[in-house]
Amino acid sequence: MNVTPAVAQMEFIGLKARVVKSKQPSYKGIEGIVIDETRNTLVIRYKNEDKVVVKNVSVFHFTFPDGTIVEIDGNAILGRSEDRVKKHVRRRW
Repeated sequence: MNVTPAVAQMEFIGLKARVVKSKQPSYKGIEGIVIDETRNTLVIRYKNEDKVVVKNVSVFHFTFPDGTIVEIDGNAILGRSEDRVKKHVRRRW
């Protein structure tokens, strides 16, 4: 899988996610399956608990079904998933 701006438009529910950096120290290290997504948060199932992680203060590693791991800043995925699909993303790298 090529890492393109289109990755930020994908659906993340069902993917494995890990919080690698965060301004909120308690979020760092949370790892599990994304079970829900709202405009500003991801809900990750971590050790049989559902943890709500705010997107704009965190950096995530998402593991796709083909084994590709992609690092995405939470600011790039702000918004509801159905609105993100419609939004034009400019390439910044």
